[in-house]
Amino acid sequence: MKKLYAGMLAGLMMLAAPGAGAAEKGTADEAVAMVKKASEFLKKNGKEKALAEFNNPKGQFIQKDLYIFAFGANGDGVELANGANVKLVGKNVLQMKDADGKFLIKDILALGMSKEGKGWVDYKWPNPSTGTVDGKRTYVERVDDVVIGCGIYK
Repeated sequence: MKKLYAGMLAGLMMLAAPGAGAAEKGTADEAVAMVKKASEFLKKNGKEKALAEFNNPKGQFIQKDLYIFAFGANGDGVELANGANVKLVGKNVLQMKDADGKFLIKDILALGMSKEGKGWVDYKWPNPSTGTVDGKRTYVERVDDVVIGCGIYK
């Protein structure tokens, strides 16, 4: 299991954002706006079409170093969408930890499944633009049975 997570972490480092080495840095406002846009797209087009678009590496939900990811609001940790790394789609990443050992997916899902259903989660994550482990903030919002997120590097 450790090898699986190490492989996922390495893959995320390399694929965390398309063209990450040259990507502009997204802002907190842009991350929130992207999640809101993804939420509206999901409501208007349905889950199947929305997840396909969230997973499209050349789609509308990838800008600068920002991308949309999604989980089911059932808390099982199976990734439904990841615009930066479709290899994670369908995988259970509930036990994934950040650089400090924090269970970031559990925190993301707990917030998304909470009464409020939205907010920010902070953790440390490899930044493909710098090659260092940096602070990262992810904005999450629940829409029906889907938790949608988008993260920024601090």
